[in-house]
Amino acid sequence: MSQHSCVARSTFKAIWLTFDGIEPNYMNIIHGLICHIPETAREYLDALLAADRVAAGRIVSEALENGLSIRDLYLSIFQPAQHEIGRLWLLNKVSVAEEHFCTAATQAIMADLYPQIISSPRIGARLVAACVGSELHEIGVRMVADFFEMQGWDAYYLGAGVGYRQVVSAIQIHKPHLVALSATMTYHVPIVREMITAIKAELPENSPPIMVGGLPFNSNTDLWHDVGADHWARDAADAITLAQHLLTQFRTAP
Repeated sequence: MSQHSCVARSTFKAIWLTFDGIEPNYMNIIHGLICHIPETAREYLDALLAADRVAAGRIVSEALENGLSIRDLYLSIFQPAQHEIGRLWLLNKVSVAEEHFCTAATQAIMADLYPQIISSPRIGARLVAACVGSELHEIGVRMVADFFEMQGWDAYYLGAGVGYRQVVSAIQIHKPHLVALSATMTYHVPIVREMITAIKAELPENSPPIMVGGLPFNSNTDLWHDVGADHWARDAADAITLAQHLLTQFRTAP
């Protein structure tokens, strides 16, 4: 294992244990990332860990041919597989290179599905989504953006490593009904707080609701309050349920 990998894991653990007075049980976090991985997701992940993207793609194609929706593909194959690869990385079971390969392969398959994802009729609702600061773990929030597209929203996905000025600019241009910010590593949580503060200061009268998500928020379900967010979603399905409720409230408000 590389020195960089060891330092990253050590830093992750140390910050989990000391950040802002929050003291979660580190091993419970790791083992609690996923309690069950469906059989097809396990087969998919095994193919990726064997560096067999063709086999992984075949598993996805067969699942869709057998009637699995893209939405359920994300929830029952991609999401648990990504959680498991993250858990394996934290337990030193896979390398950074293997984790990156698996994630890139899944993102490539997601890109192939995009024409179907955006084929839903538009409903006139808009989302701006981004990973904060130097956060590079973007696949989770990309899944969220794709879910919104499948529901007829126009999702303006800004990608990884985005600063608050870019997010503010996107809000001013696109006038979204909701903003989604994501952080996977705990040491990016202060940046989430800073970004939310900056957005609300820059747009005091026109700031849309801000929703946060990612492992730190899932592991401490009060953390979203602490960073100043308006909402928190555990996953893509939770995010779209919340967003549809907010949209209904917005459109029925006097």
